[in-house]
Amino acid sequence: MTDAPASPAFPRPAASAPAVDSTANAAATPEREQPYAALGLKQEEYLRIRDLLGRRPTSGELAMYSVMWSEHCSYKSSKVHLRQFGQKVSPEMTANLMVGMGENAGVVDIGEGWAVTFKIESHNHPSFVEPFQGAATGVGGIVRDIISMGARPVAVMDALRFGALDHPDTHRVLPGVVSGISFYGNCLGLPNIGGETWFDPVYQANPLVNALAVGVLRHEDLHLANARGVGNRVVLFGARTGGDGIGGASILASESFAEGSGRKRPAVQVGDPFAEKVLIECCLELYRAGLVEGIQDLGAAGISCATSELAANGEGGMAIELDAVLLRDPSLTAEEILMSESQERMMAIVAPEKLEGFLAVTSKWDVETSVLGEVTDTGRLRITWRGETIVDVDPRTVAVDSPVYERPIAYPAWLDAVRADTSATLPRASDGDQLRAQLLALLGSPNLADKSRLTDQYDRYVLGNTALSQPDDGGMIRVDERSGLGVALATDANGRYAYLDPYAGAQLALAEAYRNVAVTGATPVAVSDCLNFGSPEDPEVMWQFSRAVEGLADACLALGIPVTGGNVSFYNQTGQVPIHPTPVVAVLGVIDDVGRRVPSGWQDEGDNLYLLGATAEELDGSAWAGTLHGHLGGHPPRVDLERERDLAALLAAAAHEGLLNAAHDLADGGLGVAAAEACLRFGVGARLVLDGLLERDGVDSTAALFSETGGRVLVAVPREEDVRFTRLCEGRGYPVLRIGVTDAGGEGGPDAALEVQGMFRLPLAELRARWSAPLATVLGEGAITAAVR
Repeated sequence: MTDAPASPAFPRPAASAPAVDSTANAAATPEREQPYAALGLKQEEYLRIRDLLGRRPTSGELAMYSVMWSEHCSYKSSKVHLRQFGQKVSPEMTANLMVGMGENAGVVDIGEGWAVTFKIESHNHPSFVEPFQGAATGVGGIVRDIISMGARPVAVMDALRFGALDHPDTHRVLPGVVSGISFYGNCLGLPNIGGETWFDPVYQANPLVNALAVGVLRHEDLHLANARGVGNRVVLFGARTGGDGIGGASILASESFAEGSGRKRPAVQVGDPFAEKVLIECCLELYRAGLVEGIQDLGAAGISCATSELAANGEGGMAIELDAVLLRDPSLTAEEILMSESQERMMAIVAPEKLEGFLAVTSKWDVETSVLGEVTDTGRLRITWRGETIVDVDPRTVAVDSPVYERPIAYPAWLDAVRADTSATLPRASDGDQLRAQLLALLGSPNLADKSRLTDQYDRYVLGNTALSQPDDGGMIRVDERSGLGVALATDANGRYAYLDPYAGAQLALAEAYRNVAVTGATPVAVSDCLNFGSPEDPEVMWQFSRAVEGLADACLALGIPVTGGNVSFYNQTGQVPIHPTPVVAVLGVIDDVGRRVPSGWQDEGDNLYLLGATAEELDGSAWAGTLHGHLGGHPPRVDLERERDLAALLAAAAHEGLLNAAHDLADGGLGVAAAEACLRFGVGARLVLDGLLERDGVDSTAALFSETGGRVLVAVPREEDVRFTRLCEGRGYPVLRIGVTDAGGEGGPDAALEVQGMFRLPLAELRARWSAPLATVLGEGAITAAVR
């Protein structure tokens, strides 16, 4: 992609026009009309800017305010609700929290002098307009957030949602997104250790591309984004500034899609992972040498964001000469330079006496660098261009004190009718043959099918520290080679649940991610979230959002784990049709030795299979209801956070004692799908007996196999550890029931099968064929790699 043309909001000046719209010129021409609406500002916001400045803004100031007051950067519609994450906090939640919300990424103390930083963010709209670059730069941007905390990035993950798998436009978007993620992550040398991919027509014109990155650092290496120390230099380093990404935050990420979305293509950034790899190593050497006082990555809003946030966080001022910015396109206007979101750039605050050393390091890594200005004590951010002052603002009014809206909230008029339409009237299987067919249909559906056609594009073992990765329930990375200390991560969301009840849906997303971390043997300790919703100007969407945030904040308090940061993505809708509310929740866990990790599938014959937790009649919003009956109604499963916490503690204890050979959580598709996935993981079958479950929990065979009750895990226990395991469960008062045994199916496993006694038998070969078919059929061998070209 070539550099984008000039932004239509800021056309190149005619020969007769003033070359520079300076602050003096702005004061002298108050009547000049300005394109604030084209930049995403409301009239009342534009008038507020004029009041703050006591004059009309210059074109440069208007550019800065437009991007920094955008929904994407300012959280102006969500702030009033997000405050709950800072209000509903206990001492337990902050005990190991080193950096919380407000910085580029949260940081958690994991012991032994190590800390971990992680964050998940959206790149939804760019990935629809230009799938490859949109997804690639989403990975690059979140990785730079990790670098800016002083950490070395060690892994990435992604949470993806597309329209119907058989829709022609999905065949455009999906290959491009997967190729962009794999290209950027693989080139950086970062393992992709997990995530999720879902398909639903509700995301057809609004795919969700949420990228996560995690990094590790020693406590003493922590860096923050602030500009302190009068006289310290402001240094821009990395790639040159071009015309790509202009207005990405204000124009692209803060509007919904309408007809002609192709016009937004110039707002999509262009990434260079090789430049970012060099930038990572350069930054880490700068940190080791103690040459950086403060640092900020350049992502959304580019120089506008970096300068205003650094100055505002430092409680001082800053003087910048924009002419010093190294340009890829010398024809860029000052406004375009301020708004450009060109990738692979960082801004550092450097003490004068350390500047020579700083420049020596950037020169060593062949990273282009320019000194733009210095920190001042004026309390003002002043930017000059061609000898004229084009920006003179209080940086807090740009970066901190943006408008805050209490948007109207309205209970959806349609919701009661949807909730009244439960799954109770849907036909149930009457015999084993029907149950067999239903399980095959679920495993052959796009959402539950094998995703290896996609995930095999990602390098999951580069760096040599991957302990677990897809298709295991959570990814796991070793942090310390000597002690084995590691971290586990999982992302989860269920838009169908959140559509029925956004409060419970957000809690269920957290509970599942929490459980997916716990089954690996790790202890969950922190949360990052990416909240994907429709337009905040729709009162029903804002009701969904407010309830989801409330539910998530309440659940984090109940589980004792903090939200360390995240992202809100609004305007995910086309016309008046929003996506399902989709709060994606990422959970980080800590394990003292990755050697004690627990995979999601069993590998040995003769292990006893136990079901932890009780099963209820909870099929509303389930995969069974949606896939087999095309139904979405009723209420999602009940959330029992105390039980989830007890379960996680039990799993950690069992893993620590070496009592588990496998553990797989029960979620989408229930016990039937979980058992099939665990069999397929290593090709070892199982024989299940459900009589005791039917009797104990009072459910029928359909609910026993397909209910999505939370707080349940299927575990494989070596026979010699049977007594110790059951005593552990009994001692902790957690429901446990032996429901089967693993069965390799003879030497070499030719007869391996999943058998449910008295109901059906499914050879693993048949299961795998059905499970593998959906994505392999739609996406041929060359579909993904072709998107790179």
